This record gives sequence, structure tokens and C-alpha cells, in this order.
Amino acid sequence: MQRVLILFAHPRFEKSRVNRALLSALPVSESITLHDLYERYPDYNIDVDTEKQLLLVHDVLIWHHPVYMFSAPAILKQWMDLVLEYGWAHGGEGDALKGKTAFNVVTTGGSRESYGRDGFNRYTIREFLRPFEQTARLCKMTYLPPFAVQGTYRLSDGELLRHAGDYAFLLQLLSGDLYRREEMERFDFLNEWLAVRQSKEGA
Repeated sequence: MQRVLILFAHPRFEKSRVNRALLSALPVSESITLHDLYERYPDYNIDVDTEKQLLLVHDVLIWHHPVYMFSAPAILKQWMDLVLEYGWAHGGEGDALKGKTAFNVVTTGGSRESYGRDGFNRYTIREFLRPFEQTARLCKMTYLPPFAVQGTYRLSDGELLRHAGDYAFLLQLLSGDLYRREEMERFDFLNEWLAVRQSKEGA
């Protein structure tokens, strides 16, 4: 078994239909920890020691957030700046997170098609998430492709239910260590990896 830490950051969570659905589908498991940064630190006064301890006792780190102005909400950047300290998470003998796994779970109002060379936003989600990827690699972690729910304003209830179910299934696979990283890394999104895996299981 692996312990999964979901670092959730959404400054307007109460207004987010999609993220409420995703979180409501989380499996009830002692190996999955939901850590809401805005709820825990409404004053942005992050307890660095507490955050470090959380990281140390978990194997998988998920940065779960909406894409705001092509980046993450402010508290998540502050968390990274304060918690991932030189000499602890990286640099010199900073290898506290070495060997752990990290990736992003993101939601975007724009569709998948709008994020690309020929799309309205000009760049892909993977390109916008490069700072997270490089941070994970700097900290000697394995970085996986993101799980993305896009075009959120146009999702039907059925589509949203499917995304929530996929997220729950992904968390079950991660906590059960029922996956191979090298297979996941072949895809641009974990959604695609899940679809292939589910099709094989249903065949």
C-alpha cells in the first residue's frame, strides 16, 4: 500500500461544481489524505514543519487545483516556496522527498482543444505545468502526467460523474500500488492511461 496526499487549493471551492464532485467521490481510505490548504491556512500562515511531516509520511503527492490565469492559486505557490526548502527537499543533501511520486490534478474552464498550438490559449496544459514538473524533478521525485478535467462549464452531469469516478479509480490504483509508472509516462494525461487500462479490463 502507498499513502496518497492530496494538496487541494481552491479559493472559491464553494462555487466549484466540478471540484465538489471530484472531492465527493474520494474513496474512504486511511491511505488517502485530503489536505485543503485554504481551509487549513485562511491567513496564509503555513506551518512548514507540519507540512514537511505530512510529506514524509506519504508516498504520492497530488497538487489538486484549478488553473487560474494559466497557473495555480496563490497559496499553492507559497506552499512550494516555503515547504520545499533547500537542504531538505533539494540541493546539497536535500533528499527528503527522493523516490516519491508527484503529479497535478487540474480543472480548466477551457476545453482540451483550446489548450494547444492552434488553440485559444496557445500552449498545452503540460507546458503550463512545467514549473511543477521541474520542481518535482529538482526534489528527486517521479513526476507523472496530469489528470485533467477540462471544459468544465459545459460538462453534463453524466460527464462530471464519469470524471469523478475516474479520479476515484485512479486514487485506488495509486494507494494500492497497482500501476506501473513507465506505462503512465507514455501518455499526455492520466485520463488517457485510465481509459486504456479500463478498456483492457473490460475486454
